[in-house]
Amino acid sequence: MTSCRTFLSLRLLVVLLAIGLLAFGVAQTFSLSVGAHTQQSLAAANKFEAFDSKNFDATTKVNNKWFPLKPGTQYVYKGFANDEGRRVPHRVVFTVTDLTKMIGGVRGVVALEKDYSGRSLVEAEIVFFAQDKDGTVWQLGQYPEEYEGRRIVATPAWIHGIQDAKAGITMMAEPRLGTPSYSQGWGPAVKYMDRGIVFQVGQKTCVPLKCFEDVLVIRESSEEEPDAYQDKHHAQGVGVIRVGWAGAGEKTQEILELISVSELDAKDLGLVRAEALRLDKRAYRYSKKVFANTTPAEHTPVTNGQ
Repeated sequence: MTSCRTFLSLRLLVVLLAIGLLAFGVAQTFSLSVGAHTQQSLAAANKFEAFDSKNFDATTKVNNKWFPLKPGTQYVYKGFANDEGRRVPHRVVFTVTDLTKMIGGVRGVVALEKDYSGRSLVEAEIVFFAQDKDGTVWQLGQYPEEYEGRRIVATPAWIHGIQDAKAGITMMAEPRLGTPSYSQGWGPAVKYMDRGIVFQVGQKTCVPLKCFEDVLVIRESSEEEPDAYQDKHHAQGVGVIRVGWAGAGEKTQEILELISVSELDAKDLGLVRAEALRLDKRAYRYSKKVFANTTPAEHTPVTNGQ
């Protein structure tokens, strides 16, 4: 009886081992096929978006409910960021000017963004946006100036159609969960390769200005910074109200919150316009390979319902 039981036990062990090996093989095959499918999907994904200048009209209005750009509107954000291991105050002032610029056959709105670390201005840039007929907002390029003291130390500009750069999507007309990520701009010459994806919807976000309901969160990333993310919270009719971060690879760990939104009077808007024009003019000197192929920004008085 003992020998029979031992024989049966051995048979059972062999059967169980065979089943285990079969299951492992199926799992490995499934895992490999999923991995291969993912790699194929990534390989097939477009690096940049299909931009068609024919899908834009003559107006420069940007009234996307998640990212409106009304000329004369100024947003002020405050928060903190890491600077070489130190937690320093950070402030950003973003102003929609009444300037426009022709890029790739499309007339875009010019925004001026100024970035302060502590009390020092560390970066100023002009950014160009346009909204297509479907309501999607595109970024057409940007000219940033990075500073150390009063010295310009870098100007990593990119403009659609120059040096293989491609316009990208800043905000979709109807952002929805589950949609694929999208390029926010493709500037390979300066390694600008930002991407966005709808991360959360229907959120509540409180910032110093007020609390907002039904907030949309766009998670942004870059090929140049693996496992580093910025989460931008958007409120309807306002735009970005908060910037947060995620990921072990995120170095600056920047947090910004909206503290004010205001409509500039004619005098203050004129001062911002003049500053943006100075940047646009300097771009032809400091970014010759890019800006030499563009026409200067122009003052475009609001006449189209902006």
